[in-house]
Amino acid sequence: MRAAYITQLGSPDLIRYGELPPPEPGPHDVLVDIEVSAVNHVDTFVRSGAWRTPVEFPFVIGRDLVGTVAAAGAAATGFRVGDRVWCNSLGHDGRQGAAAEQAVVPVDRLYHLPAGVAPAEAVALAHPAATAHLALFTHGCLRAGETVAVLGAGGNVGSALVVMASRAGARVIAVASARDAEYVRGLGADHVVDYRSKDVAGQIRAAAPQGVDVHVDTAGRNDLETAVDLLAGRGRLVVLAGLRTRPVLPVGALYLRDRSVRGFAISHADTAQLADVARGINGLLASGRLRPRATEVLPLSEAGEAHRRLEEGKVSGKLVLRVRD
Repeated sequence: MRAAYITQLGSPDLIRYGELPPPEPGPHDVLVDIEVSAVNHVDTFVRSGAWRTPVEFPFVIGRDLVGTVAAAGAAATGFRVGDRVWCNSLGHDGRQGAAAEQAVVPVDRLYHLPAGVAPAEAVALAHPAATAHLALFTHGCLRAGETVAVLGAGGNVGSALVVMASRAGARVIAVASARDAEYVRGLGADHVVDYRSKDVAGQIRAAAPQGVDVHVDTAGRNDLETAVDLLAGRGRLVVLAGLRTRPVLPVGALYLRDRSVRGFAISHADTAQLADVARGINGLLASGRLRPRATEVLPLSEAGEAHRRLEEGKVSGKLVLRVRD
């Protein structure tokens, strides 16, 4: 089968495109013929070695896919040949990746694709939407009626956060560029703050005088001193980006009002959490409420170029690798 893979950790130049032996499914696995795979920042972390995880060479890169069931192991119930499916947790923790013509997916990491959903749109949302769901509900413990501040609301994860928080009955304060204001309002934001404003924190305070209950900074700048000060009593600051940031932690402001900082990486989500995430995403996909803002599709052979562009900050929207026409 054709695949994008590496034989050692390092730069995007090490990504090869060529033939590898097809994978063999075990009794609890499903063999998937892949149509499209997405490119995420975390994929570049694994490929470079910045994120340490078990890797067996040659290692197929990527973790998200949409495809069709080719075969299912004897114990892999719930899936039949021809079913349209998706997965967002390959390519780490010893599992081979998704940037190939075929992949073996453990049955508890595979989900049915709702009818009528375009594969490129679904795969583009698989990682950012899952990240948003985990941030809001698994770690942010969001409840209806609470206030959520989303920094970077116009981006892939940020826009999913706005949609999900709004749908959950929360009040959303979105921090985004001025050109994205109408877009994020259309997603459900109640207030929009221009991130270039001289007093972003002041505008958030004005919109939420009692403080925000959940604060998520998708840009990963992690200004904890400002963010903690914006929290309500028992407010939760969810950290999900900014691998190399080293912010100051205002301890007194945290414990005096029962506030908390909660960090997570999607790679640590267990299969039960991911299944809950998938149910939520599938509902939004089926309803058409959640869609990627911009998707660029490249052939699988350009996986190296896709990684290079992502690392250089030259990607707007989401990059998708087309495996099959």
